This record gives sequence, C-alpha cells and structure tokens, in this order.
Amino acid sequence: MVSAMVLELKGSYKIQYHANGHDKDPVEIDFTPPWRRISMVSGLEEALNVKLPQPLESEEARVFLAELCAKHGVQCPPPQTTGRLLDKLVGEFLEVQCVNPAFICDHPQLMSPLAKWHRNLPGLTERFELFVNTREVCNAYTELNDPIRQRQLFEDQAKNKAAGDDEAMFIDETFCTALEYGLPPTGGWGMGIDRMAMMLTDSINIKEVLLFPAMKPEEVGGKPAAGGAGDSSSAAVEGDGI
Repeated sequence: MVSAMVLELKGSYKIQYHANGHDKDPVEIDFTPPWRRISMVSGLEEALNVKLPQPLESEEARVFLAELCAKHGVQCPPPQTTGRLLDKLVGEFLEVQCVNPAFICDHPQLMSPLAKWHRNLPGLTERFELFVNTREVCNAYTELNDPIRQRQLFEDQAKNKAAGDDEAMFIDETFCTALEYGLPPTGGWGMGIDRMAMMLTDSINIKEVLLFPAMKPEEVGGKPAAGGAGDSSSAAVEGDGI
C-alpha cells in the first residue's frame, strides 16, 4: 500500500529526501517492494558475530548484553535491563541499516509486553516495526489476549519501573480484567503518518506537515500574550524534526 502510494504521488518508487537540510545532499529512499525483513535476535547475532545466551530473561544474558554494549561503545544509562540493552544494540546495529524500508520483526517477549508470543519461535513475539530512513514509521503486533500471561508481563514491567526504567509499564488491572471477559484474536498497528508526510513532501520540520502544530505564545509588549501563538517561522518546538 505504501509503495503504491509513493509510486502514485512521486511517479517512482525512489524519492530524494533532504533529511539533514536542504543545503545538504539528499538521501535516496527506495520503496520498491518487497521490503527487507530482519529478525531481531538473529539479525543482531549476525551483525555482531555472536550467539546470544538463552533464555534472554536470564542474568547471564543481561550481563552478556551489557558487556557487548561496553565493547562497542554503546551507551545505556542505568538501569541496564535486558530490554534496554537490546534496544540500544538494535538502534546501533540494525536500525541504521534501514534507509530503504525494512521490517525489524520477531521481538523478544521481554521487549513486547502487549504482544502475543510467536507461534513458531519460542521466546519471541509476533511483532514487527517498519523503519524508513533509519526511523520507526510503524509498530504492529498480534495482541496478547491471555489475561494470566498479560498480568505476569505487567508485573515484570513494574519491577523494571521500580528499578528506574521510566519507559516500563505499570500493572493495568483494568486491562487485565477486560481480558478476562475475553478478547478474540486481534492484531494492532500504529503508523507515523506525519513522518511519512515529511518524507513525501521533503519537509525537514514536522510543523510543516501538522495541521495544528504547537507554538510558543506570541509576545505583546515584551510579554507573552495569553492564549496567543507565534507564526511558524519564528516559533520553536522542542523535539522538532523527524
């Protein structure tokens, strides 16, 4: 669908995107299908020429990943949980390969508390992320619909949060109770439409493709006006860009 859209809009599967500014050389992104698929664990093993200890939930695996990060100069601030260490390594060695659209898939269960376990690959989940120009554009997975397993994963996440992991989830009892009533086989996905729009319009500032971008208050007489908004040429937003 995305490839067909690019072809319809641009007349080619290949686009030129000035990701680093219009005064810099553009990046060529080729949307020609089919797109590459990278299985996360085996992809890391291939990129780093190692064999990751199993199960990944073990302390042995966590220590091994921490040593890998140290060896390759990959920074991972505390707490150095297995999930955070894996995420840093994936960002350093797999995501950078995804200039042209590519799927990173088969995430470990410990990184995907809402995703259902893989029906063929023990310890992994039925999940994929789409990356374009090294940035995540889509996240999708088969929904976990087992309330007992979901509560266990939430408890593991809560331990990580208590250890200082701000990105870890809390125990959502309301959600677990809802699962106890029943959830049929379900898949979910979310796509960064704004990021796609930036690439297709060759925009380097996300405000250029947002209908209602956040603005700094407009100054009147040297003081911010209540409820005012500056124009897009002068207003700055934290986290601008893709």
